[in-house]
Amino acid sequence: MTLTTQHTSSRSPKPDLEKVKVYLVNSLTRELEENPPPLHRRREFITQKLNQVYGQTQLKLADTLRQQVFRDVLDDLLGYGPIQPLLDDPNITEVMVNGPFQVYTERNGKLTLTNVKFEDDDHVLRIIERIILPLGRRIDADSPTVDARLPDGSRVNAVIPPVAIDGPSITIRKFFKEKLTINQMIELGSITNKMAEFLRACVVSRLNIVISGGTGSGKTTTLNVLSGFIPEDERIVTIEDAAELQLHQTHVLRLETKSPNIDGSGAVSIRDLVRNSLRMRPDRIVVGECRGGEALDMLQAMNTGHDGSLTTVHANSPRDTLSRLETLSLMSGLDMPLRVIREQIASAIDVIVHQTRLKDGSRKVTNVTEVAGMEGNTIVMTDIFKIEQTGIDANGKILAELKPTGIRPMFIERLEASGFKLGADVFSSQIAAAMEQRRQRDRRR
Repeated sequence: MTLTTQHTSSRSPKPDLEKVKVYLVNSLTRELEENPPPLHRRREFITQKLNQVYGQTQLKLADTLRQQVFRDVLDDLLGYGPIQPLLDDPNITEVMVNGPFQVYTERNGKLTLTNVKFEDDDHVLRIIERIILPLGRRIDADSPTVDARLPDGSRVNAVIPPVAIDGPSITIRKFFKEKLTINQMIELGSITNKMAEFLRACVVSRLNIVISGGTGSGKTTTLNVLSGFIPEDERIVTIEDAAELQLHQTHVLRLETKSPNIDGSGAVSIRDLVRNSLRMRPDRIVVGECRGGEALDMLQAMNTGHDGSLTTVHANSPRDTLSRLETLSLMSGLDMPLRVIREQIASAIDVIVHQTRLKDGSRKVTNVTEVAGMEGNTIVMTDIFKIEQTGIDANGKILAELKPTGIRPMFIERLEASGFKLGADVFSSQIAAAMEQRRQRDRRR
């Protein structure tokens, strides 16, 4: 083996580590093609051959360098190449590859450019192929985008040329085995005790709830938490593009969309699954996200006896959520007057929970809004809880309070009929403030 060397001074030449890695990867790839081991012995086989091939190079790398090279080679052959360490980091929530030389991560809601790099576009393409081939998906010039779910539940999106102008890209939203609980959301300041108490009452009382927000605002996390309030004795059908929800109830049936076959046939959409779920005797229908004509099917299901359904929608505010639902319903292809669609929305949706990712990276529920009916051609909405931003501290953290507006919802009788006698302190900002002052005085004593 001949490797290019780099001379830094009169010292002995230093091996080009990138070329060493490429040589080892190529050698092991040939071994795997010629003598493919059983799947359960793949790691053991590669590790054994790696030591043999490295020994043949007669290189004498320092232990730390050699271990790093071995780690990188194993990541390339068994994992997802240079981004594998990022996926292994429990504090990273998202990994974004914008071509071979620009890899970003999201940590604590903040985006950071890393020093991780691929060799070239082909290297990124190889990793994309490794990700999607075991999942039965394909990506090529005729089908240049793909959405898939990794074996650990993480969600991956890949885009290649000609759609991706500057080279192939990968976006992976990591899946965490331990789902966030309502108590953790309270500790993080994403929600208050009173809001949590109110939303639990809404879920158990079978109100229809839409969780809205922008990309990465935490909608799926909040949907997961609220779904956890559904009583154990109910039959739940979940419908998602890529299964992310982690419900701990016993009677849960999980449905996931299917991409079309190579000939374009065989696709199963969210809309197909929503329609099919109505024949499965569900007590609750939980749709991961409405993004097309299935919104109308969901509204009709909510209006025809499937109370207590939950879903998420991309929107910038509670009012925008209604506009978004109108637009999505029109995408169903049915020629319905806008007023009829609005009446469907007003009678189907009870509560909108709006989630926002603030500028400091924190994610908070900023509005809990009642959909109170129609007045003329307008849907009436009332904020039950709302965020009030009070400033920014020295560390750049946004100071905000989630407060009740003092308005009791019109569906309060439905909550009481289900056994929830929510006190005045839940809805009154003045009473809540007075009780908080009293608690602080008691602590000081």
